[in-house]
Amino acid sequence: MITELTEPLNGLDWNDTDTVNATSSKLLDALATDRALLHHLVEQVPGNERLCELSEHYDILDKLVLHDDPSGWRLRLHIFLPGYFDRPHNHRWSYSSRILRGSYQHTLYGLDNNLDESIDVSALQPYMVRTEKAGDSYTLHHGMIHAAVAEPHTVTLIVRGPAMKQRFLVADRTTGESWWQHGAATESKQEVGVKRMTTEQIEQTRRTLAELTVI
Repeated sequence: MITELTEPLNGLDWNDTDTVNATSSKLLDALATDRALLHHLVEQVPGNERLCELSEHYDILDKLVLHDDPSGWRLRLHIFLPGYFDRPHNHRWSYSSRILRGSYQHTLYGLDNNLDESIDVSALQPYMVRTEKAGDSYTLHHGMIHAAVAEPHTVTLIVRGPAMKQRFLVADRTTGESWWQHGAATESKQEVGVKRMTTEQIEQTRRTLAELTVI
């Protein structure tokens, strides 16, 4: 069944936000409804070396990779831990999200045209502030600048498209600083290793998802 759900995502034009939203929503809706299937995908992560390598742990966010497609897109579960907040940033890829549990305040700042590290961070203008809550879904083009502040243990399901850029910019509205970040392909083994989930962290994430009745 998962193959039937994922196959339509292959060959998508990930710059076509309408099509990405329509296509990925079918997969996200199916997994949000069929928690047994979602449970199966989570349970198969520990036995898949590639998915374990891609899954990441941060002090305020866990990213569990459920599917790594040869065409370049991935299916991930995000668990937002206490204290989670974003700095305004764009992305290297477009993505679709379905909120399974909890909520977060989502701020959109507009497109990243001519974005560079000389940006006046204090001048960033919020154009939309909304609350994403359980049951909500949306698709965000990689050219959008946004940020989020999440309630503890908010859980989201993400379809992350193939990388369309080599880097993305992160801005700190408090300090006024901004900096470029790159994908894992350009990071050192030490940098990749620090954020890679350990076996115990993956097990803890599975237990947390069960305790939160997500799976």
